[in-house]
Amino acid sequence: MKKLILSAAFLAFAGFSAVQASEVNTIKNAAIVAVQDSAVKTPIKLEELPEPITTALKSDTYKGWTATEAFTVKEGTKEYYLVNVKKETETGSLKFDKDGKPVQ
Repeated sequence: MKKLILSAAFLAFAGFSAVQASEVNTIKNAAIVAVQDSAVKTPIKLEELPEPITTALKSDTYKGWTATEAFTVKEGTKEYYLVNVKKETETGSLKFDKDGKPVQ
């Protein structure tokens, strides 16, 4: 009988400890971090794209693709043009520098 009471007391103590441990890991202790996108995207007309970019879009590399939208993008010190393109049902985005060279 003594062993039964001690076993029950041990299980009760272990259960109480497990409940206390789970309370410590609540959202109260979590840090919340906000990340802000530093890119500034400004829409421009397709006609306003620099000549080197329009020439690049007409090259064989992008044959069959049609420009649908264009943006200037500034990310910190980087500045480039983002051109959304479409080919039948496919869509994509291309990045160019001011000289019409692709940007990664």
